[in-house]
Parts: sequence; structure tokens; C-alpha cells
Amino acid sequence: MVDVAWTPYCGPAPDPAEALGRWNGDLILLSVMAAATTAGLILLREQQRGRFSAAMAVLAVGFISPLCALSSALFMARTLHHLLLVLAAAPLLALCLPRLKPPRVAAAAAVQAVVFWAWHAPEPYAQALSHDGIYWLMQISILGSAVWFWAAVRSARGHAAVAALLAAMLLMGLLGALIVFAGQPLYAPHFASTMAWNMTPLEDQQAAGLIMWAPAAAAYLLAALWRIHGLLKPAGEAAA
Repeated sequence: MVDVAWTPYCGPAPDPAEALGRWNGDLILLSVMAAATTAGLILLREQQRGRFSAAMAVLAVGFISPLCALSSALFMARTLHHLLLVLAAAPLLALCLPRLKPPRVAAAAAVQAVVFWAWHAPEPYAQALSHDGIYWLMQISILGSAVWFWAAVRSARGHAAVAALLAAMLLMGLLGALIVFAGQPLYAPHFASTMAWNMTPLEDQQAAGLIMWAPAAAAYLLAALWRIHGLLKPAGEAAA
């Protein structure tokens, strides 16, 4: 078996002793995020600025904090990173956008699922951790498709939004279950980096799958229940 020297965007996999000191100092990324934050605070309405600032803070956690480097070591950390994009940054950014007319919530749900599943297939995932351009294609497509999904859910009628959220829940849970029960490690970039964290590659992979299967899928369920609660409100109360 030929060893591959993985050179992910976030740098080589850290060990536990150095992980907390591994902040991302990429000047291009820092400049882009600073410019985007400044533009958002200038252009957005007052009630949207807090949401946008929160979204940029989430992105900073994912791409600047030590979580970035940790995601080079552990597939579990990469999973947390991607879930921050789709379940925190994306809905916050969607709340800063105008409502879609008419919303294509089924298409948005399908595209989000296809993009997320595709990048968690072993080969595309490995490519993303060996080339910066593919890495950013992965991150931007995951975030962009999730923003479209949440914007469509926000604009859709109640029943359509609930159906899309439940579909997203099932697909996230199914992907997590498949990863948990794969029976062998699938993600080559982490084969040599998990043991420093007292985990085998398979244990790391199973932990990541469980995160998708339970808490991540549950987040879509909670959003669906919130929309159902709105549907069950009396007409006068909902209008108020």
C-alpha cells in the first residue's frame, strides 16, 4: 500500500498537544471574511445585521479556529465542521435574504442532499483534502446549497416546508447510518491521523456517522416541529 502525503487546506493533522494552538492565519481568507462582514453590516437592514454577524462568527469557528486543523486529523471534526455550515451558518444567512418567489423547496432539498452526500463519498472527500481548489469547491457548494434549502423552507407554505425538513432529516440520518455500519474505514486522509487521538480510523468514522444520524437529523426534526406548531396555531394568533 502506497502512503499518500495528504496536504489539506487546514494544514497537516495536529496531535492533541498542539491542536489548540493551530489557528488558521491565511491572510486571503481573513481579508475575504473581514470584507464580507463589513459589507454585510453596511448593506443589510438593522434587524439582519445580528444574524449576519452570527453567521460570520460560525464561519470563523469553522475556518479560522483550531477546528479547522482538527478536521485534518479526524473525520468526526470534519463532520462537525460541515454541520456548522448546514445547520448554523446557512439558516442564519438565509434569514438575511429576501423570501423566494415562488419557492422551489423540493428542488432545494434534493440539491442539498445530493451535494452533501456526494462530498461524503470517499473519493471526492479525499480529493478535497489533497487540493485547495477542490476543498473550497466542497465548502462553498455545501454552504450554498444549504443556504438555498433554508431560504426555500422559510418561504414555502407550511406543509411543503415540513415535508422538505422531514426529507432532509431522513437523508441525513440515512447517510449517518451508512457511515456507522460501513464495517471498514472509508476516508483515507484520516487513516494515519486518528491514533494520536486514541481512536482507530473506524471508531472516528463511526463517531462521525452517529453525529449525523442523531443530533444532526434531530435538528431538522426540531425545525419541522416548529413549523408544525405554526400550522396548528389559530388563524388569528398566527396572523398576530
